[in-house]
Amino acid sequence: MAELRNPDTGCPWDLQQTFKTIAPYTLEETYEVIEAIENNDMIALKEELGDLLFQVVFHARMAEETDHFTFDDVARTIADKMLARHPHVFSPEENGMGNSPSLDQNWEAMKAAERQEKGQLELFDDIPKALPALVRARKVQSRAARTGFDWPELQPVLDKIIEECHELKDEISCDSSRERIEEEAGDLLFSVVNLARHLKVDPESTLNRATAKFQKRFLAMAALLESQGVDLWETPLGTMEAAWQNIKKQS
Repeated sequence: MAELRNPDTGCPWDLQQTFKTIAPYTLEETYEVIEAIENNDMIALKEELGDLLFQVVFHARMAEETDHFTFDDVARTIADKMLARHPHVFSPEENGMGNSPSLDQNWEAMKAAERQEKGQLELFDDIPKALPALVRARKVQSRAARTGFDWPELQPVLDKIIEECHELKDEISCDSSRERIEEEAGDLLFSVVNLARHLKVDPESTLNRATAKFQKRFLAMAALLESQGVDLWETPLGTMEAAWQNIKKQS
């Protein structure tokens, strides 16, 4: 990386990059790591983890050039953080307390102390607003739940989804403003994320799998219609629905 960023002999493209221009690539590589995990492709995962690691090295190198920090500083900082957050593992006097009921409280107390040290005084200050919406919603809900603000059972969560569906339906029936409809649609999505959290499933990866399933079925439906000499773009909805149900039975 140092050679790629060498002002005299380095790569012109790499030399032009800044933290902001590289940030989208960092996000892209993260998603490619997740995709390799979803596909259970260990060969791809090895390669994508390398690409993601390269992003860390890239950012660290640019920071070193401006005397902010080095790659070693990055590694040392995360190692120190893990030591501090896991006294039940690394402190001999607390070793073996990994299943202690107070473990979650201790973790949250340490996180709160870290937020306070960084000047993040509010409960949600350290949750990035740039996170994907589903991920951010889950994190906000989880943080609030740690204070005790959460339903202890699943049924009220399901009831809330039904309630939000009715409220959205009412706004649509009343021909409400776009803002009101969007607000109610957002409440419904937020409630579904809450259900996923209670079911201990990740809403982001769950939705991605559902999208992939839809995509696979839709393409199969299109192929079925094409084999019947039917043009997808000119096919009535009823015909597409019948083909769709046929594909669903096969999968």
